[in-house]
Amino acid sequence: MFKKILIANRGEIALRVIRTCREMGIQTVAVYSTADSESLHVKFADEAVCIGRPASVDSYLNVPNIMAAVEITNADAVHPGYGFLAENAKFAQICNENGIKFIGPTGDMINKMGDKITAKETMIKAGVPVVPGGEGLLQSLDHAKGEAKSIGYPVILKATAGGGGKGMRIVWEESELERAYDTAKVEAAAAFKNDGIYMEKFVEEPRHIEIQVAGDQYGTICHLSERDCSIQRRHQKLVEESPSPFMTDELRHAMGEAAKKAAGAIGYESVGTIEFLVDKHRNFYFMEMNTRIQVEHCVTEEVINFDLIKEQIKIAMGEKVSGADYYPQMHAIECRINAEDPYNDFRPSPGKITNLHVPGGHGVRVDSHVYAGYTIPPYYDSMIGKLITVARTRNEAIDTMYRALSEYVIEGIKTTIPFHLQLMQNEDFRSGNFNTKFMESFVMKK
Repeated sequence: MFKKILIANRGEIALRVIRTCREMGIQTVAVYSTADSESLHVKFADEAVCIGRPASVDSYLNVPNIMAAVEITNADAVHPGYGFLAENAKFAQICNENGIKFIGPTGDMINKMGDKITAKETMIKAGVPVVPGGEGLLQSLDHAKGEAKSIGYPVILKATAGGGGKGMRIVWEESELERAYDTAKVEAAAAFKNDGIYMEKFVEEPRHIEIQVAGDQYGTICHLSERDCSIQRRHQKLVEESPSPFMTDELRHAMGEAAKKAAGAIGYESVGTIEFLVDKHRNFYFMEMNTRIQVEHCVTEEVINFDLIKEQIKIAMGEKVSGADYYPQMHAIECRINAEDPYNDFRPSPGKITNLHVPGGHGVRVDSHVYAGYTIPPYYDSMIGKLITVARTRNEAIDTMYRALSEYVIEGIKTTIPFHLQLMQNEDFRSGNFNTKFMESFVMKK
């Protein structure tokens, strides 16, 4: 059993980890930037250490400062949450070299899945379906043109070290390729300090469906069913649900087995997610692996009554996973509540929350770190909370979500609550008729 865990993150996910640690009898250490001194994760942790100025590079990405906080508090483990250093192989290695357990996979596992080209090659060897595409990184524009002709348009350019849509461009015909190629390389270099890009066939009308997995150090891997994350804007997820309205029992079994193969190919240890693109004919293709807990993990928790953070900590302590695959018994939907203005192209809206009323009632869960009087800083991701509803059927979960959103009051800033209210009444969404392009045609009503 760990005695004390330092949480190398902020906000909602830090508070989420603190809650599970408290239930397990484990002491916690919060780290925070000067901009986050009034955040709830700082107030609720057993100890808190300031690690730098507001900019992430000076605080939540500052490995020396975080390791100094580990040392002065005598923490024996680090939970990285999601984002920041959660998939940083060097940080995981530094922790383990200093006798501090990194609650997640090893640096080697992170490296194998963090580089998209290496991950794709690993999946091919493991027999996991991948999106058709060129082999390796593109070396030049002429190389890109040759690959595109071989694959067939449309194609998509992706940053090998990428994520969140950075360094990603869809190319419909050759006349667009040069500009897309140059832009993708510049964007990848700026975002990841690595301008390597590769090419794949662009899957039209895709669903984004991911499978939650858990693996232990003894080689056992199980899956915990799927989440549908197709409602997204600029490759950023807005709504997630489980089970997917697009899923069949046959497809669920096939994707679950493929996800276990994918994780098993690297001897994966911890919880993680295998992400797939699924075309309109229900052919599925490996996209990437997230070697961390995800924002939308609560959806899975609600449909199978399972604490994924606790499982992650127990695996890190050397305990075995059950080995059983889990299937959803309920239906859960998560709406990300962002400090953004949906009537103004989702422009960020930091500032002080003057009034807050959080919804409740049967089947409602809210994960958030904000409160009335809290000032949302402009330096970090705009997500300030997650609203999750769970019910026996999808329609009931949607109805509960609409009711809960109607009760959710956040004043002083703009939020995505009005968008979610309109989405819950959208006929295509309610019927399950959507894919990753849904938001391109969605128009907010005044």
